[in-house]
Parts: sequence; structure tokens; C-alpha cells
Amino acid sequence: MQATAESIPAVANGERIDWVGAIPFFLLHVAGFAAFFFDFNLKILGLCLLSYYIRMFGVTGGYHRYFSHRAYKTSRAFQFFLAFLAQSSAQKGVLWWAAHHRHHHKYSDTERDLHSPKQHGFWWAQVGWILSTSSSGTDLKYIQDFAKYPELRWLDKYYLVSPTLLGVACWLLGGWSGLFWVFFFSTVCLFHGTFFINSLTHVFGKVRYDSGDESKNSLILALVTCGEGWHNNHHYYQASANQGWFWWEIDFTYYVLKLLSWVGIVWDLRTPPAHIKARTIASEAQKSRAA
Repeated sequence: MQATAESIPAVANGERIDWVGAIPFFLLHVAGFAAFFFDFNLKILGLCLLSYYIRMFGVTGGYHRYFSHRAYKTSRAFQFFLAFLAQSSAQKGVLWWAAHHRHHHKYSDTERDLHSPKQHGFWWAQVGWILSTSSSGTDLKYIQDFAKYPELRWLDKYYLVSPTLLGVACWLLGGWSGLFWVFFFSTVCLFHGTFFINSLTHVFGKVRYDSGDESKNSLILALVTCGEGWHNNHHYYQASANQGWFWWEIDFTYYVLKLLSWVGIVWDLRTPPAHIKARTIASEAQKSRAA
């Protein structure tokens, strides 16, 4: 794994796709579409949904809320499990993912943001940036707190181990239908579900807080991503373990984390203080007076 001070440079107009490096990405999508040539039944449907949502929790509860934002604490053993589960999503390594996400928050919706639809367009925010030459490296200065763990550096280096083992397990459980539907097809859905947060939640939805960028809240994307759709909330107060701050804002990732906290697997779940949540009231009042 190479790391330099310029591993995550600004996105320039002349940014280009690494077409050779992007071959596995395109082959994954071909395999995902090939699933329609294999048998599909209730068992496969159930396994497909299970594969999607368990790994989505790995992405949201692991990659995002733990490794990127340290919104709660856990043991070193469960930390490794979270990283292993998250990497089964085939979204590269844990240090790579978290480092790039921290970079995104530092430069959200500016020219230096690698996946801002405002700056670089929807397609680039959805898939272009991850296939580009600028995103291939991992700048360890953004993730020094977790890069000190040798087991995480090993996982990050060999990030294909986890999805490969999952693919084999899907084949053993469901045969070729299991491999193509439960692994390949659900992985493609998982990929785009995750990165809809980079693209769509900076374009469509409702704004509750003045977060200084284009982030928005979306119930539909919250359901697709286990709670990540409350993106405006998240950008306004990034350190929170919950992104749905009110009872009607469904956040399945937080519900799972809360259950895990009851049995001591995770602890110190950070939530937004009352005065942070209440700022929406003042903001809405100001808009009413201005109107």
C-alpha cells in the first residue's frame, strides 16, 4: 500500500479514469447482470436481501460511523470483525475507505471533494471518482488512528480476501444461483446503494440544517442504506452514531448498534446534543421571517 502526502489530490477537469484498473469493476457489473440467466426463487431472494443488508450494516456501521467518524467505541476484536464484514462489500480496504471519506468531509462540495456532484457531475460522484487515478492511493495522514493496527493494515492490503470468501460461501449455499444472485447481483446493488449517498443526497432531498454544503435528507435513501439517507443531519454533526435524529427518521444501523450496546459489544454511542438538534427550529423561524 503506497501512501504519500498527495495520495488524495484535488480533482481537476482533466482527471481521467484508470481503465485498466477499472476492469474488475466492469466485470463485477457483467456478472451482476448475468444473474438473470440463473434460477431465482424465495430462498435466493431471502439470501440476496440478507447479503445486501448485513453488508450494508458493515459499510454504514463499520466503514462509516466507526472507522470514518469514531461515533462509538468497541473492542479490538470486534473492530477487526467490522472491518472484515465491511470489506465483504468489495469497496476496497477499510483504511482506503475511511481515509477518503474523511477527506470528503474536509472538502465537502468544494473543488477538492473527490465526489461532489455539484463540482464534478452526477456520474463522477457515483462511480467516476472511484475508478480514477486520483483515488487509488491511501493517504495515511487521514487515518493514522487506525493505521497503527497491523491487522487492519493487512486487511486493507488484501481487501479481496473477504469478498472472495463470501463468494465461495454463496456458491456452497446456493450453487450458481447463489453465486450470481446472492453475491454478484447483491454486491452491485450494494455498491450503488452506498454511493447514492455521495451523489443523490447532494442533489435531491430536504435541507434541515445549514451544513455549509449541498447535503440533504432523504427517507427513501435512508431505507435503502440502513439510515444513511439522513445526510444533512450527518453533515451538520458528523460525530453522531445515529443519523436519524427524530423518532420518525428510520435508522436501522443505529438500532443494531443500540442492541449491540445493550450486550456490551459496543459502547459510548455518541448522539447529537439537544441544542444541536434544536437549531433547526431557529433556522426555520429565520426562514419564515425572511419570507
